[in-house]
Amino acid sequence: MKLSLTTLSQLPPAVARPEYDLAAVRTGIAHIGVGGFHRAHQAAYTDALMNTGDGLDWGICGIGTRAPERTMRDALAGQDYLYTLVELDDRPDTQVRVIGAIRDMLLVEDACEAVVARLADPTIRIVSLTITEGGYCMDDSTGAFRADLPEIQHDLANPQAPVSVFGLLCEALQRRRAAGVAPFTVMSCDNLPHNGDVTRKALLAFAQLRDAELAQWIDREVGFPNAMVDRITPMTSAGHRQGLLDSHGIDDAWPVVCEPFVQWVLEDRFVNGRPAWDKVGVQFTDDVAPYEEMKIKLLNGSHLALTYLGWLHGYRYVHETMADPLIVAYIRQYMDLDVTPQLAPVPGIDLARYKDTLIERFSNRTIADQLERVCSDGSSKFPKFSVPTIERLIRDGAPLDRAALVVAAWARYLKGVDERGQPYAIPDPRAAFCQSLVAEDDGLAERLLAREEIFGTLIPRSDAFRDAFERNLAWLRTLGVAGTLRKLLS
Repeated sequence: MKLSLTTLSQLPPAVARPEYDLAAVRTGIAHIGVGGFHRAHQAAYTDALMNTGDGLDWGICGIGTRAPERTMRDALAGQDYLYTLVELDDRPDTQVRVIGAIRDMLLVEDACEAVVARLADPTIRIVSLTITEGGYCMDDSTGAFRADLPEIQHDLANPQAPVSVFGLLCEALQRRRAAGVAPFTVMSCDNLPHNGDVTRKALLAFAQLRDAELAQWIDREVGFPNAMVDRITPMTSAGHRQGLLDSHGIDDAWPVVCEPFVQWVLEDRFVNGRPAWDKVGVQFTDDVAPYEEMKIKLLNGSHLALTYLGWLHGYRYVHETMADPLIVAYIRQYMDLDVTPQLAPVPGIDLARYKDTLIERFSNRTIADQLERVCSDGSSKFPKFSVPTIERLIRDGAPLDRAALVVAAWARYLKGVDERGQPYAIPDPRAAFCQSLVAEDDGLAERLLAREEIFGTLIPRSDAFRDAFERNLAWLRTLGVAGTLRKLLS
């Protein structure tokens, strides 16, 4: 059965579906970067709110700024923007649910003016983002906005026909300002530290280059809430689509699979209203920083700690890696001994239980989360997820070997061949550059660790960390992953 509005009522009883009138939904959110995570997280929360009878004026219009998003738009448009969310777990009550919160999607390359007009429309009160870490155009080494990027230069030269995220936001806000229309809140849902602050910094930097008065107005009038978002959402595969067809008879061109766990902690800094997401489990707070640091250092940092070791050893899924008792013991020590002492108390969170939950989530075999997904974009992930932990360890004079092994495993991974002799591509926009740093063993530590855009300024100056890195890299070369972990854990 092809998923669509006309077939919605014919779905099997086990499939949950919108309990609200889809025709009554009005758009209040424009979301830039419609991908699996947005559809498993923000859109799912919004759909859940609509199922309570609330929030029908907060429907979502997707915005695509990249050519590959056409495939997503076409898939969703072909089924009236409905899609199936499948929670993967061993429990018998795992949910299969059709989501209706997204009601439209526009592509910049089709009609830039239509996109800007939609963003400038007074009905849009929130513009949300999942544009990945690299989408914010920030230089990792300096923290400065990358005004030299081609799309940014294009938008500065052609402000009324923008193609970049920040060009679109600025032009829409300029039109709203000129028309006396209240601004929208810009809400990042990306997995990066202080995501609201980063968004604000990037948008103000672009606006300042375009129009200083507009920048002042944005600074004064627009809200940029920080958020901590969490839900493991692997890439949808042909197998997932076939499994949904086999088990429930639903022909969905692009379903989403995810774990049952979901969390969203959000600062309540909205300038033009917001959905009552707190009714469906979103935790609003004045300061998201403790939750964010906990999640980034424990979950994301541990993900990096296991992923390159697992890949080198020949595993290809996270749950396979977590079936290895040596890796689990290492990850637990990394969490307990290296990360936890750095964390401030987190209101309402039992850290011991949280870490147990992470081990359970990583070990979920039904989700079949691909290591390749977690391995990707390592050069952008290290500055955010691992470097802050390493820097704190260096400042505290703490043991460095466990944290150094994370970096050594990445350096070994960049060689492009695992311990079984299997070659692979490196999924990183800077892959060629990163691989050039590790091409020769002589001087590798100096070349790699000196890259301040990846490792900041403290790590390159730390003789103790360089020694720990070289020690672990030598162990990986001679003992392999298992031998290195045995030596480290002993």
